[in-house]
This record gives sequence, C-alpha cells and structure tokens, in this order.
Amino acid sequence: MNKLGIIDAVHEKIGGTKVQAEQAVETVIETIVSTLKRGGEVSLAGLGIFSTKNRAARQARNPRTGATIQVPAMRVPKFRAAKALKDAVK
Repeated sequence: MNKLGIIDAVHEKIGGTKVQAEQAVETVIETIVSTLKRGGEVSLAGLGIFSTKNRAARQARNPRTGATIQVPAMRVPKFRAAKALKDAVK
C-alpha cells in the first residue's frame, strides 16, 4: 500500500471528498515530519513511536574505489513499533 491507497481508505471510511481525505493524510504526515525536525517525538497508540536518533561521525569505505571517506554526524529518523502492532503482524 502506498500513500494513494491510504487516501482511498480514509475516503471510504469517513466519506466526504477525496480532496478532504488527501488533506487529512497530508496533515498527519506534515505534522509528524515537522515534529521530528524540531527534535520531538510522535507517539501513536497501537502503532508506535516516531523519533530521531543522533548518529556519530564515522569513517566509511567507497565500495568502487576502496577509498576511505569521512561521514559527518547526523540526525536520522527512527521508528519503534508498539506491542499491539507487533502482535497484529505475527
């Protein structure tokens, strides 16, 4: 399933127009992204927790040339699945 599939599912469930369903899905995604940009955490009961993690600077190797390159420290997104989601997928 992709974003369009989610929009269709929201449209079928709540009715209204497809444009309204698309706006609802877009708003949820934008809110999650903006919260993570600020360094916050988003917890959705039954689904999981979206957060960010600091990754330290490190050395990596270019697979083509074998040259060593320096990878800078960065913040990366992280998702921890809730127990309810893990149990549902089993």
